[in-house]
Amino acid sequence: MKKLILTAAAICASLPATAAILTNTDGVERSVVITEGGSQTELALDPGESQTVCAAGCFMTMPNGDREALTGSETIEIKDGRAEYK
Repeated sequence: MKKLILTAAAICASLPATAAILTNTDGVERSVVITEGGSQTELALDPGESQTVCAAGCFMTMPNGDREALTGSETIEIKDGRAEYK
């Protein structure tokens, strides 16, 4: 039984991440609006803070008003209020 649990844990750990990582690199708090499954959520990020978002894909409105479509596999930095993909 212990071997089965360890095998299952190893398989889960090896699966790729399915959420976007959003980091605020600006020196001020930045807010984005995430639209996922028809509902909107405002997310405020402190300077240097990172959040995992959009596990199943979403639309994200950046602080400067740009709207980005995310699949959930991106790494994004907020720089000068804009999305910068890494």
